[in-house]
Amino acid sequence: MAKKSDEEYKAELSEMQYWVAREGGTERPFTGIYNAHDKEGVYKCVCCHAELFASGNKFESGCGWPSFADHMDNENLRFLEDASRGMVRTEVRCAGCDAHLGHVFDDGPTETGQRYCINSAALSFADDSDT
Repeated sequence: MAKKSDEEYKAELSEMQYWVAREGGTERPFTGIYNAHDKEGVYKCVCCHAELFASGNKFESGCGWPSFADHMDNENLRFLEDASRGMVRTEVRCAGCDAHLGHVFDDGPTETGQRYCINSAALSFADDSDT
């Protein structure tokens, strides 16, 4: 996959999408379009459209961001230590284009024990009827 320039991303993404995915920002809680979203389908990277999370792994965590118990493919995500904001967390990035997606925590209520806390602005969605 060819790398896109900052100018190409700025032309394709909204200001919020660019700030979150390309600059590592975080949308305010309970404001993202996918927080209370409950359609069946696949959540994809807003930048490169890699398949990241299945709707069947989404759950309501009450944190204000879309939460997932697991991801679809280990090769589509990469994980980095994030020691910003006075805490140590695990940042989640798209392996294909290096978009910042959110963070993963080991406090999930499902059998995986994980909660992928992901910004809506870093995602797109393909409804099952789209496939």
